[in-house]
Amino acid sequence: MLHYDTVVIGAGNAGLMAATRLQREGSKTLLLERHNVPGGCATSFVRGDFEFEVALHQLSGVGTESNPFIMRRVFEELGVLDKIDLVQEEELYRIIIPGKLDVTLPADWEELKNHLKSLFPEEGNSVDRFFALSEAVVNEYYFVLPRVRLSNDQEKIRTRCPNFSAYGLRSTTDVLNEFFKNEDLISVITPYWSYVGIPTTDLVFAEFIGMVYFYCVYKPWHIKGGSQMLSSALLTSFEEAGGEVRFHCAAEKILTEHGAVRGVLLETGETVSCDAVVSNASPLLTYHEMLDLETPPSVLKDFQSRRMGVSAVCLYLGLDCTPEELGFTTASTFVMTTANSKVTEDRMYTLDAPDWGMVTCYNYIDEELAPKGKSVVTLVALQYGEAWKDVQPEQYISTKYEFGDKLIKLVEMAYPKIRAHIEKAEVATPMTMMRYLNTPGGAIYGFKQNLQDGHLFREPLDAIDGLYSASSWTSMGGFQPTYLNGYNTARKIMKRSKILR
Repeated sequence: MLHYDTVVIGAGNAGLMAATRLQREGSKTLLLERHNVPGGCATSFVRGDFEFEVALHQLSGVGTESNPFIMRRVFEELGVLDKIDLVQEEELYRIIIPGKLDVTLPADWEELKNHLKSLFPEEGNSVDRFFALSEAVVNEYYFVLPRVRLSNDQEKIRTRCPNFSAYGLRSTTDVLNEFFKNEDLISVITPYWSYVGIPTTDLVFAEFIGMVYFYCVYKPWHIKGGSQMLSSALLTSFEEAGGEVRFHCAAEKILTEHGAVRGVLLETGETVSCDAVVSNASPLLTYHEMLDLETPPSVLKDFQSRRMGVSAVCLYLGLDCTPEELGFTTASTFVMTTANSKVTEDRMYTLDAPDWGMVTCYNYIDEELAPKGKSVVTLVALQYGEAWKDVQPEQYISTKYEFGDKLIKLVEMAYPKIRAHIEKAEVATPMTMMRYLNTPGGAIYGFKQNLQDGHLFREPLDAIDGLYSASSWTSMGGFQPTYLNGYNTARKIMKRSKILR
């Protein structure tokens, strides 16, 4: 029987990161992937002349060469920075509420503040106060609180993190309404709620403002060629370090002995032994279907208090004209037919026409992503998998393209020429996500990431010695959080290994 120090189940973002770090640190690692390519959401697919980016909109946490941030350091450490080309976006996004506003925001903290003051001069003092508070909350939440929490002293937390204590855990809507009266201003600065899948009425302010701040200070990035290039670079680094990967090979069972991981049964019938397992699959699948034991009571209790996160409908369009001919002036656009204050989850549970959508035109900043003179555009609307539960199999194809048409009608309000130039179209629904990613409900961000599901109030799932979960289900959703989740999971395993030795 073959033995590995660690078996990593799933080559998604967290799985790739964990496997690469473990192998490069000397842990003999086997990476299993049931598909034929690595990446999970960080991949692409081809239709005709077009290659479509599956999911990545903007990569955060990279920073510039002169002002690097954590992801640049991690990529360099893992030997992938020299294997990819990064393209910096100069703007955060363009937001369009047809007939009401059309605003482009710069990817710079000070410039953003001044731009908002020029757009909404009556809110100038409020903007200054809000930005000062926001910077303080971000600093306390991300850099001070992790150290202070170790003391388990609530008074010390309040003293060292006064701004976070007063504002950090309030809803984003609540904080914004305290500072601003202009509804348009609030709509302009809030689209990033979609990157974690929770409207601002429920989204914790510290998490929201952290996204805005870090995208401004460390810039939004695109990976030249798409996220598949990063996934492939990580796999190459893993294999260069001696790691073994098996594609078209799923894990059937996680085997235990006396409450600790001892091996993995592969779908081929082969069994490999190991000291630790990292599951990049949903914990629901990991503990309910893959584990050879009954789900531990502590894990069941955790699951019972959670709610399923949101999925999405993605419409991938190949167009026979350039981005400029369509009117694109940024890589990322948010189109809304309503103010942010009126965005709720209600419509996400239905097949009704969306009132919010994101439009990404990647080859606006990466010309090689589409054939010369053409464009690739992705339209995204968040939607829960429940919206599709009553769609009959024989109606599925027609229903998904009908919903795709609703997305086009929304985006036509901002880019009226887009329909006439469609050469290729493909629609992915929550059912697609469920099938391809093997996630319950097609959830793209894991469990619903409201306050009580955040890392401040949840303990890690550690009922089985040597079993680790690493994915969006155990961290915030999005690319940077899942990459770091895998990276930090590897650190836990290495620390455990040293203790056992």
